[in-house]
Amino acid sequence: MKKVITMFLVISIVLCLAVSCGKKKEEAPAAQASTAESAPKQTYSGKVMLYSSMQEAQLQAVEKAFEKAYPGIDMEYYFASGGKVLTKMTTEAQGGQIAADVVWLGDPCDYEGFKAKGWLEKYSSPEEAHIAKPYIDADGYYTAGRLVTMGIAWNTTLVKDEEAPKTWNELLDPKWKNQIIMTDPDQASTTKYWMTAMMQSEKYGENFFKALHANGTKLESGTTATHNRVADGSYKVGICLDYVSANLIKEGSPMKFHFTTSDVCTMTSPVALIKGCANPDNGRHLIDFLLSKEGQEVLVEQNLVSVRDDVKMDVDTSAIAAINMPVDFVKLGENMKTYQGMFNKIWNK
Repeated sequence: MKKVITMFLVISIVLCLAVSCGKKKEEAPAAQASTAESAPKQTYSGKVMLYSSMQEAQLQAVEKAFEKAYPGIDMEYYFASGGKVLTKMTTEAQGGQIAADVVWLGDPCDYEGFKAKGWLEKYSSPEEAHIAKPYIDADGYYTAGRLVTMGIAWNTTLVKDEEAPKTWNELLDPKWKNQIIMTDPDQASTTKYWMTAMMQSEKYGENFFKALHANGTKLESGTTATHNRVADGSYKVGICLDYVSANLIKEGSPMKFHFTTSDVCTMTSPVALIKGCANPDNGRHLIDFLLSKEGQEVLVEQNLVSVRDDVKMDVDTSAIAAINMPVDFVKLGENMKTYQGMFNKIWNK
């Protein structure tokens, strides 16, 4: 009888141990998960300064999304026309150091000048895996942050859709005399790029701008002002940007916009890190965010065109590329001041 009791007790102890071990094995994943959850997350601090010629509402959207993605970093920005940003950078560089960490302008040719002056720091973001090579500087100094396209906008209360100019040469029609507005290329990097690309083209060149001036085309001091002058009916037609027009149309302005049916002028609007900047790590974080899927989706929500291959958009970038105006960036950069001088002479500036 004692043997039976002893045997029973042994079996009970073994069963209890087995159940106990089984529970520990089952609970192990939970313990591991708890450890993973308690692992310290990456922390961020400090600030980052962006110089940009984008519209302020878009910069505010970027700022909000970036600070949410990188809590602890205070994003600041200087917003002005491309010409004013360039002036500010030049003045600061002469003083010893540009105060920005990241620069984001419309004209890719400006960045070749920045490279030559030693203003940029090389940085290849891991997000470039989703960006086409033509949009990335071969030397690793800058990467396209968005695509910007110049086209033609018109006031719908003054111009019927079927009558709106569809090509650059149609702007030379006498029926548009004194009814065309464009931004001064000295004030906007996007318009400067379009103007210099047109000057470089054998199809257009200086003669196109002489004819455009003879047709009474007027200059505005800023990109936003140019678009507003079309929206308020001051001018029937404008040489305008896709995203600025889209914002006004979305707000209910009586205007429309389309790309030209040939020789479309698209700019890559690069982002780059400033050499010797005060916050290089945060500058890299900002560039990573701007090029990320999340960051590019923020831009698309703001009517901008993404450079990534995994972001959904209404714009058919391949169709635009098929009729894009060929541009030699190197020669464009080398002759930019010459083209600007030719333009200013035509407009008696």
